[in-house]
Amino acid sequence: MAEVIRMPKMSDTMEEGVIAQWLKKEGDSVKSGDILAEVETDKATMELESYDDGTLLYIGVKNGEAVPIDGVIAIIGEKGENITGLLEEIDSNAVKLTEKDLTPEPANPSTNVAAEKIDTSGINAALVTMPKMSDTMTEGVIASWIKKVGDDVKSGDILAEVETDKATMELESYEDGTLLYIGAEAGDAVPIDGVIAIIGEKDADYETLLKGYTVSKTKDTGQVKTDQIIDEPADQVVATKIVNKSSAVGTQSNGRVKASPLAKKLALEKGYDLNQIKGSGDAGRIIKRDVESFVPGTTATVETPKAISDTTIQLPAVVGEESYEEQTVSQMRKIIAKRLAESKFTSPHFYLTMEIDMDNAITARNSLNEVSPVKISFNDLVIKATAAALRQNLKVNSSWLDDRIRYNKHIHIGVAVAVEEGLLVPVIRFADNKTLSHISAEVKELATKAHDKKLQPEEWERNTFTISNLGMFGIEEFTAIINPPEACIMAIGGIKQVPVVKNGEVVAGNTMKVTLSCDHRVVDGATGSAFLQTFKNLLEDPIRLLV
Repeated sequence: MAEVIRMPKMSDTMEEGVIAQWLKKEGDSVKSGDILAEVETDKATMELESYDDGTLLYIGVKNGEAVPIDGVIAIIGEKGENITGLLEEIDSNAVKLTEKDLTPEPANPSTNVAAEKIDTSGINAALVTMPKMSDTMTEGVIASWIKKVGDDVKSGDILAEVETDKATMELESYEDGTLLYIGAEAGDAVPIDGVIAIIGEKDADYETLLKGYTVSKTKDTGQVKTDQIIDEPADQVVATKIVNKSSAVGTQSNGRVKASPLAKKLALEKGYDLNQIKGSGDAGRIIKRDVESFVPGTTATVETPKAISDTTIQLPAVVGEESYEEQTVSQMRKIIAKRLAESKFTSPHFYLTMEIDMDNAITARNSLNEVSPVKISFNDLVIKATAAALRQNLKVNSSWLDDRIRYNKHIHIGVAVAVEEGLLVPVIRFADNKTLSHISAEVKELATKAHDKKLQPEEWERNTFTISNLGMFGIEEFTAIINPPEACIMAIGGIKQVPVVKNGEVVAGNTMKVTLSCDHRVVDGATGSAFLQTFKNLLEDPIRLLV
């Protein structure tokens, strides 16, 4: 039976995905685990993996075209299978979708006739359902079962390995008993809350328990969530840039070895270098069996590229000739444009600029770096001072939520990091409780992940205040656009040596300008000024940061 492949939601802000390129074409045979296409999201370029075996019967989207979440991308089925009716049904559903959303469906008592209540109170067994392991996860794939039906299980035992949209994770049992039922085989996709297994006493009537769960779900939500495999594929795991593919050992994309999450986990456990393993998967991707069959010391030869010959400078044929190049807007840039345009035109911005004497901060940093295990930057001092100032001025650490204002008591500071296609904002959580060396190490780690497009959702979400620092680029002063729903963002300029007056004399001094952008719906001028004054006092006397 043909299976419809839809556009999965691969990030929390994703609204659509762009097919960067198809790696399969209509008529190709496809196996579970093969990469069908590369999809460009607002965060990264991800691989769209097949979870079915069969033939690629239909491709509904061309390279470079955008597809909304849940939009039909392709159909996989048996060779020669007639999918005309399925395509007509898809077109019909697309036409009727708006009418269905706008017109409430009248209640029909007969629809729940079969959903009569089933008594499961006396059954000594418990359902194991697919947990939500990340905020963007919609389903999980059973990578492998560690236990089998009939095995004794204790609380804390690992039942199976589950491949999510972010990583391969262990599914732990919270019950003691016998594994009575397995609802999904290795390689099967299970939606959130779908039944994976049942654990209980050996003679427990688990079939009635399973039936009761199915009826309950039908009655509550109108949708049966059991161990059935759903049509849509799970969100993809591996994020890569689009590069030319190679069949060499450890096929790489943007300097990263292409391997499945399970293969990476096995290689890490065995201490193998993935660069030495030849991949047998689609486009040279390293999969589980490659790691299991790898023998250390038998590294295959990798051809090295020929040295690039010297090139001469070629001048244009006509000086002043008009030319240009156009590029399709990336998903990341689309989201940046949309969110910041909404912020600029819906949030009433006002700006407060203050100049700070950085002489003592320079001296303090030099002294701290003599004993710090990691090199502390001025940006680290700014983050620590910001966190401390927010703790004393919590009204600035707030969010606009349309009908209410949220005053956050925790302090999560986002640090804007420039990447090739725009900006990412990794978050330093509970920054006011961390030391300068801790902040420094964490910022370096998150910045590296941002540049490599390896940030996880929990590393870029839920910031309460943002810092944008362009001082290292020689920018003396600028204003930043607020990142909603936050109420403020602070722009940091560079440290500049200027003549200043101290003790009645003009001497050389080091100053830095900062500009606080405020949402006037939440923060007033006096509130923002009080925060900046506290921030200034902390940087001009950094010893206070150690208290």
